[in-house]
Amino acid sequence: MAEMTQQANAPTQTPAPPQKPQKSKEQLQKRKKRTKSIIAAVIILAAVGVGGFFLYRFLTAQNDAESQIQSQVAEISSIQSTVQGSGNAKAKESAAITLTQGGTVQEVFVTAGDTVTAGQPLYTIRSQAAEDEVAAAREKVTNLQKDMADLVEKANNLTVRAPFAGKLVEVSEFQIDDKVSEGAAVCTLANDKKLKLSLYFSYAYENDISVGQSVQVSIPAVMDTFPGTVEKINKVSYISPEGSVYFEVIVVFDNPNTLTEGMTASATLTTADGTAIYPYQNGETEYYEVRKIVTESQGPVLSQNLLRYANVNAGDALLVLGSDTIDSDIRAKQKEIDDATTKLTEAQKALANFNATAPIDGTVTSCTLTPGAEVKSGDTVITISNNTNMVVQITVDDRNISFVQPGMTVDLTDYNGNVFVGTVSSIDMSIGENSSNGMTSYPVTLDVDNSAGTLLAGMWLDYSFVASQSDQCVVVPMQAVKYVSDADGNTSSVVFIQADEKPENAVELDIPEVEPGQTPTYPTEADGYYPVPVTTGLSDNYNVEIKEGLQGGETVFVNYYVDQGSSWG
Repeated sequence: MAEMTQQANAPTQTPAPPQKPQKSKEQLQKRKKRTKSIIAAVIILAAVGVGGFFLYRFLTAQNDAESQIQSQVAEISSIQSTVQGSGNAKAKESAAITLTQGGTVQEVFVTAGDTVTAGQPLYTIRSQAAEDEVAAAREKVTNLQKDMADLVEKANNLTVRAPFAGKLVEVSEFQIDDKVSEGAAVCTLANDKKLKLSLYFSYAYENDISVGQSVQVSIPAVMDTFPGTVEKINKVSYISPEGSVYFEVIVVFDNPNTLTEGMTASATLTTADGTAIYPYQNGETEYYEVRKIVTESQGPVLSQNLLRYANVNAGDALLVLGSDTIDSDIRAKQKEIDDATTKLTEAQKALANFNATAPIDGTVTSCTLTPGAEVKSGDTVITISNNTNMVVQITVDDRNISFVQPGMTVDLTDYNGNVFVGTVSSIDMSIGENSSNGMTSYPVTLDVDNSAGTLLAGMWLDYSFVASQSDQCVVVPMQAVKYVSDADGNTSSVVFIQADEKPENAVELDIPEVEPGQTPTYPTEADGYYPVPVTTGLSDNYNVEIKEGLQGGETVFVNYYVDQGSSWG
């Protein structure tokens, strides 16, 4: 085609050529065909040129559109941050009575739909199995408590103490850390602070000797007498070789710490008229009390204080055992008692369910009982709900949970537009659920008064509450705040304000040039706008609080809107 164009545009002013011979008819026809091809090519080129012009006008038509600045004045106003969501309503109190044993229904006092108060009788059911279970559980708890009492006593007896003052006349040998079993012999303790003497007197003096009567005890070995007392009279029949009958008198006297057992002694009593009474024969002194001391617990030896013939006082520690074994036994026994007590409580509760009273105020929502019917374990026989007071469970995310406080009110709306007021009764910060957007939500319980009965269990409610509010603050549209990056890549918030000259707090931004046909992103100084840094505060769905950077009254850039003109001017 180019070749054809060159031929079409070849110069026509040339010197006159020499006379050519006459062309044939065939040559003239070829020339006509060539001329027609050249004309067709020129027409095609013209069409392409016109189409390209119109395509260019179409693609660049946006150049004719005007991008205009949308601005607004920064106002002094109030702004609230509102939290919204939804939750499900349910009865604040609900009770279901489920049987744990079978039985026969005796009487039924309520039907579904009845209003009941706490403590009101509902029905009676006879269940021997439930009664037997309570009795067995109670007996087990009693026996375990006795076992525990024994263990506690053993724990208290890990230290073996002298039960009275006296002398250790026999002792066992122990080494530290020796394992000592329960019932092991520790020592023999004798109360030598007092001595006793057994003497026999003739029944002829039966009425002249009485308990508490004073006597004089004489001990030949020390050639001395000691005051004593008749402690006991035993009306036995001791017959002497001579055929006389005597009864026994036990005489007690204090030991001046110079006497011991096995010493020959006698005692003289006096009748009311002053006549001396002598025993049939002398006797031998004995310790007032002798006791073999044994361990009442088991454990390793921690310390001992056992010396033969050592004098001890009542309460002195003789042997101390470790508590490792007994402590573990006590812990295990307590676990048994706790488990048994729990089972007893459950059995008692189960038995109470067979002679049930209403556990709460409310309405009977279901009752499956009829007199004479047989019921079995696992049957839920009655349910009661208190719909006068309802609760709504909502969740609040971690951005707003700090604004929720017990006692605050929350507006609630159902799908019909009915309005209710909820009061925050509890906030559970221990249970946080992570959502897909990375935030954590916490359950909040609202109490709702439902005296009118218009709120039904299971209804979904929308909630909203004001998290915070600022008054007399600078407010601008949310779109007016632009987030830009500095040379270090740090993001900051700016607002473009209209000014006759550059403000002192204006920042430098690298605003890219706008290509033809494109809407600018930010206004420029040529437009009379300058970026100033701001600090934002609360926001709602439309506006945002400016805490620092604006004074109020400034005209701020919001956005661009494009006024499309005609593409064919």
